[in-house]
Amino acid sequence: MEVADKVALVTGGASGIGRAVATALAERGTLVAIVDVDEQEGAAVAARLGGEFVAADVSDLHQCLHAVEVVGERLGGVDLVHLNAGVSTGCGLGEDFDLDAYRRAMGVNLDGVVFGVHAALPALKARGGGAIVATASLAGLTGMPFDPVYSANKHAVVGLVRALGPALVGEGVRVNAVCPGFAESKIIEPIRDALSAQGLPIIPAERVAETVITLFEGEMSGECWYVQAGRPSEPFAFRGIPGPRPEG
Repeated sequence: MEVADKVALVTGGASGIGRAVATALAERGTLVAIVDVDEQEGAAVAARLGGEFVAADVSDLHQCLHAVEVVGERLGGVDLVHLNAGVSTGCGLGEDFDLDAYRRAMGVNLDGVVFGVHAALPALKARGGGAIVATASLAGLTGMPFDPVYSANKHAVVGLVRALGPALVGEGVRVNAVCPGFAESKIIEPIRDALSAQGLPIIPAERVAETVITLFEGEMSGECWYVQAGRPSEPFAFRGIPGPRPEG
């Protein structure tokens, strides 16, 4: 699929990876709609790219449905969807558990993808098909001990994408995930100094955007592409589960 002359909806597009993806798409001739809770920054990015802005909290199903409807009305439809909005967890398990922080993290990071797919599918099918890319994380491919809740919701996104990809490809809709390491975004701000002290490089958001464009333009579906510093991006090779054997 060529992204030129297509309509793309990008959640969390006001900053970080979402902004980089929206910019890369616009540079390739895509008409972009930014969906974000940050109305000031979101509107500014949309104006700079010649696109549209819709204020929405992706953890709310009705707001997701409304956002897709508004984008369709303003831009004539939707062909590409980047479900990128995400937040850090901000809570541990045990004495540090914060129910509100937990609900917020699961609502944005997991529900935001589930609701986004649900809202976008009718619009994509109405155009004869399209592509969805969800932002997961390396934390969705391996356990991240210092933030197990974040790792849990990103694992869920990976599992959703792997299941939806084969299920929807016959209907002309491809679903994939991008799984970056520590990439430039608001999420890493609280740990930026710690990452630097450990010598861990921060991946430019533009590098992640390149992989998202690859997923939009390719023919793959149900794949989870990692983005890691110093390595070319490629699909993560999941090991197959052991098959059943006769008892005895």
